[in-house]
Amino acid sequence: MNLNQVSLSNWVAGGENAIGFDVLLNYSADYKKNKHLWQNRFEMAYGLNRTEADGTKKTNDKLYYSSTYGYEMRKNLYLSALLNYNTQFAKGYDYKTDPRTYISRFMSPGYLTAGLGLTWNPKAWITATLSAISWRGTFVGSKILSDEGAFGVEPGKRLFSEMGGNLKVEMNYEFLKNMTIFSRVDLFSNYLEEPQNVDVRWDVQLNMKVNKWFSANVTTNMIYDNDTKIVQKDGSKGPRLQFKESLGIGFQINF
Repeated sequence: MNLNQVSLSNWVAGGENAIGFDVLLNYSADYKKNKHLWQNRFEMAYGLNRTEADGTKKTNDKLYYSSTYGYEMRKNLYLSALLNYNTQFAKGYDYKTDPRTYISRFMSPGYLTAGLGLTWNPKAWITATLSAISWRGTFVGSKILSDEGAFGVEPGKRLFSEMGGNLKVEMNYEFLKNMTIFSRVDLFSNYLEEPQNVDVRWDVQLNMKVNKWFSANVTTNMIYDNDTKIVQKDGSKGPRLQFKESLGIGFQINF
């Protein structure tokens, strides 16, 4: 949990009072015995920031779950099934427009991926899963966004289905004492439509433990989705590279 606060009184250099918070939860549960491998990961993030001039704005919002089961065929190589789920909790807005533009909410979009393939687990800190047969569904539960045809769905529809191949690589490695890096990259290619335009989602978390209770962390998220059209300043719409970075120092519990 990271907190930030600014209070000004007769401050001639300018600025405004602000308060905010950011909560992160990452939990992994893995099972490996005999020929069975079962890996699960849950991630949750939510953050708000409030200033005098702009009011309250969302700064972070994430809900992610992944589960992979594998049956060993040969050393470190498993026949596997993959399930991924990704969405956000609350409504999101584009604050650059006046009035602000509503652009997302829970399950708008929501992504569900299921696939069959192979998992390679040579070390405890790295896993790669190639699902040559994968289905990915993009859900848009909001009628407003559905009617706009957001996130690749046809206007008025709530689901956009794709069949393709998916590659997920995860690494969780302590490279220095009390310094751990977690990296996950997901690549998806739609076999039926523009397979050369690979969708990319790359998340990185760098965690630095200060002591038993406090830590510093840096997180980055990079997304390229060929079906997410982003409005540019000239009014044109098209897929663009999305990037987010956050730095926090705060309270931490490991269990």
